[in-house]
Amino acid sequence: MLSKRSLVGVRWNFHTLAVLFFMLIGIQAFAADPAVDSSDEAVAAGKAVFNANCKTCHKLDQKLVGPALRGVSDRREIPWIKSFIKNSQALIASGDKTANDLYKEYNNTAMPAHEFLSDDDLNNLLSYIEFGDKVDPAAAAAVEGGAEGASAAGGGIPSEYLTVILAVLVVVLLLILVVLGLIISVLTKYLNKQELDEDDKEFVTQKFNLGKVFKSDGFIIIVTALVVAVVAKTAIDGLYSVGVQQGYAPTQPIAYSHKLHAGTLEIECQYCHTGVEIGRSANIPSPNICMNCHTHVQNVQGKEGVSPEIQKIYDAVDNNTPIEWVRVHNLPDLAYFNHSQHVKVGGIECQTCHGPIQEMEVVGQHSALTMGWCIDCHRQTEIATEGNAYYDKLVQIHVDSKDALKVKDIGGLECAKCHY
Repeated sequence: MLSKRSLVGVRWNFHTLAVLFFMLIGIQAFAADPAVDSSDEAVAAGKAVFNANCKTCHKLDQKLVGPALRGVSDRREIPWIKSFIKNSQALIASGDKTANDLYKEYNNTAMPAHEFLSDDDLNNLLSYIEFGDKVDPAAAAAVEGGAEGASAAGGGIPSEYLTVILAVLVVVLLLILVVLGLIISVLTKYLNKQELDEDDKEFVTQKFNLGKVFKSDGFIIIVTALVVAVVAKTAIDGLYSVGVQQGYAPTQPIAYSHKLHAGTLEIECQYCHTGVEIGRSANIPSPNICMNCHTHVQNVQGKEGVSPEIQKIYDAVDNNTPIEWVRVHNLPDLAYFNHSQHVKVGGIECQTCHGPIQEMEVVGQHSALTMGWCIDCHRQTEIATEGNAYYDKLVQIHVDSKDALKVKDIGGLECAKCHY
């Protein structure tokens, strides 16, 4: 007699299983507009434009601050794409529905204007977006850097690996299901041709019972394994995000608007943050610096009287007490960072790390500020050696290299540079 626990009487159809398989795993593909140049030269030139202007907020195949970019020429018209890149706010202000929908979808985050990009730059940028690196450059850099980069990437690399592992696990389980269905189908046909007693015949010809499948040991094991894998992935993602405060935007004691001061009024960052070019810290401005302007400016937009927020500055000066600003960008104590080294010597713009600060009503942490993020910048950033005698000998030593002199070539990847 056949064992009733040794054979599950499920009549699977191969075509049905195949359809189910592809529905579950999903297929995501992107097309590119035929007008986009796929040549290696255009892709290489576009990568330089992307790294210099887009990399902080975008990735090719996944969302970051903004949307994933690959396939954009299939989703949008090329003239629209170029117009959005050059000045997204102008396009939004014109009432363009697509631009406004994107603006709302990404929490009203304004993309900086890129009016300085030529049409050739934009064409090359589209070439890189559509035909460039299939693996995200930050991920590739972290893998190249070994454990040092991987442990610092803020959870990006481990999360991607675990997602791939889970996807492979699902595929394997579905393939096993297909194979089992085929085996059961063959065995059922074979047994139907044999002379069986009534109990066995009843078992072989029994109808599919979904309730029994859900209660079966195999189904419970599969579901348990998937749940454990998802929980483990979530836990690991959480561990890798410890200390990463990207997006942190605390409420300040005074509602100071960088959008008004740095954006509309075009006050240089160095006017308030006096230490940015001469020392390690950029310095938080004292009330005295505020009073240089607010001795005379007592309100905004021509309003009468003293603004409640400006009154707080007057109170701080009168009481000789500091304004207790809440620190936004926090590096661990074990990390050394020098503002003057980057801003004065390196010529790095504030927006490179702090994002479009001139558009922020409330300042928040724009970049991840993880070790992997810093290392990747050191790998990609070229040294501005022209007119700086300090680098003359380094340039001579580096003259035989095909690549430009970058921060990594002058010790930018040495542990002791940042961990002292």
